[in-house]
Amino acid sequence: MNGTRIAAVGHYQPAKVLTNEDLAGMVDTSDEWITSRVGIKTRHIAGPDEPVDELAAHAAAKALAAAGLTPGDIDLVLVATSTAIDRSPNMAARVAARLGIPSPAAMDVNVVCAGFTHALATADHAVRAGAAVRALVIGADKMSEVTDWSDRTTCVLVGDGAGAAVVEAADEPGIGPVLWGSVPEMGHAVRIEGTPPRFAQEGQSVYRWATTQLPSIARKACEKAGLTPADLAGVVLHQANLRIIEPLAEKIGAVNAVVARDVIQSGNTSAASIPLAFSKLVEQGAVRTGDPVLLFGFGGNLSYAGQVVRCP
Repeated sequence: MNGTRIAAVGHYQPAKVLTNEDLAGMVDTSDEWITSRVGIKTRHIAGPDEPVDELAAHAAAKALAAAGLTPGDIDLVLVATSTAIDRSPNMAARVAARLGIPSPAAMDVNVVCAGFTHALATADHAVRAGAAVRALVIGADKMSEVTDWSDRTTCVLVGDGAGAAVVEAADEPGIGPVLWGSVPEMGHAVRIEGTPPRFAQEGQSVYRWATTQLPSIARKACEKAGLTPADLAGVVLHQANLRIIEPLAEKIGAVNAVVARDVIQSGNTSAASIPLAFSKLVEQGAVRTGDPVLLFGFGGNLSYAGQVVRCP
């Protein structure tokens, strides 16, 4: 085999929906204020009895079913998350136990908002190296659990959810080379820290970095795949803020691509945002089998990672 491919995707969101009007009853904000600044209208919020691994397992089960596979077909589980409250057992092991995957390598990947694209690259490398046959790659976060609901600058942003992909060997590469990196000296700009852990960010710093530095990096990810931005059928950026997504997508130059805007309905779900939005585009038929789609994550640690994939 010369590469890997995404065989199937799946996603899951909790049933509870929190609207801008609901938030206006909790903090000093309004639908107009939230929409004008971040573009978000609704977000899904998990209950106290819905842990991260449950969200992840629901999304993973859907991806497995879409691929026509059983838990026994998986030998590597990677979960991208930054909201695992316990240190051990990790989320990957918990998901494997929920699904009945018999003896996988099970690892968590904490690169916050760029976690899924880092995990996808890791799975691609592992399968191509012969260290795994078939991998389950999941992005899942319960941001509501690390949010200060009295802080209107952050609580209006977050949502909970999960997205998953099955990665397997392929004759023709369906997952392009990753382009990844970070700006460690600016890592403080997005934080989940303290006891209890709380999400905080320096919004203007992140906005300037994302809209000025990332377009050229995203274009290089296309070049590594042997494509130009105009060749893309879809662009799925980390769903941080519509006011970041739209100018960034425009500067990348993907003039023929469908741009995911799931942030409007789902808010910022951190590591879940890319697989969640990608799975919805596939489900809706907005992108078709074989279409090239740029997945590009960025955020916490001021890390970034992107690759062009072919739609399952």
